[in-house]
Amino acid sequence: MAISRVTHQMMTQRAGSNLQNNLQRLAEIQEHLSTGRRLNRPSDSPTDASTAMRLRSSLADHHQYVRNAEDGLGWLGQIDSTLQGVSTAVRRAYDLALQGSNTGSMGDQAREALAQEIDQIREGIIDSANTTYLDRPVFGGLTPGSVAYDADGQFVGTPGAVERTVADGVTIRVDADAAATFGPPGASVFDVLADLSTALRNNDADAIAQGVDASKAALDRITSSLSEVGLRYARVDQAAQSARDAVLDLTSSLSGVESADLPSTLVELQMQEVAYQAALAATARVLQPSLVSFLR
Repeated sequence: MAISRVTHQMMTQRAGSNLQNNLQRLAEIQEHLSTGRRLNRPSDSPTDASTAMRLRSSLADHHQYVRNAEDGLGWLGQIDSTLQGVSTAVRRAYDLALQGSNTGSMGDQAREALAQEIDQIREGIIDSANTTYLDRPVFGGLTPGSVAYDADGQFVGTPGAVERTVADGVTIRVDADAAATFGPPGASVFDVLADLSTALRNNDADAIAQGVDASKAALDRITSSLSEVGLRYARVDQAAQSARDAVLDLTSSLSGVESADLPSTLVELQMQEVAYQAALAATARVLQPSLVSFLR
């Protein structure tokens, strides 16, 4: 049987290679501790690197969902508070219309006072209809301008829906349709109140009665829009919470893939230091003979 000859040079090279491997492993563990990460480059673990990339992509998506939902909550919250005030104002106009319908017990001065208050209510609702969020009118659809209605109560915006994507494949409208809320042109709440004011000044009983019915219909329309906004707000709020929960879960998963377990890494470092010291001591003993001793 042939016996391989082991030379002193071979022993030196092998010992140096083993020491280098031990030192490299020690350096890797020290890097894990100093960075707090066990995945510092794709070559550390291609499989984990691929997983981390997918987690980061999903995490970025859910962060965007949270931002979209929070923006949508801002829009819907602004609309809700505005419609609350509009609803109160229209209800007051309806009550005034009922008072004005008692034509037999009211004089011209009383009807003028009612008409003036309705005019003030109308102006206030026009101001509310131009409420903005982040400099965009919440009832203006896709309008690039800052107003949805002009001073005469005519819609000057661009019809369209403002939507926000709050989850994968889930898009929710965050503005309010102006026509559905305030009524279509020619039959809007602004037109109703203008006609009602004119009817009161003219003491037109039939027109006042029509104004009572029309203001009640306007109030019902606004109440319906308010209810719809509340439902959409609840959906967006739920989506926002789901996205936040997903962010926490994905962050935890990403940490499990990338982050180093400090206690176990410290133990591993100590073990590797002991192994390296032992390798140094063993190598020193193996390579201790001099060249003269080797030639003998």
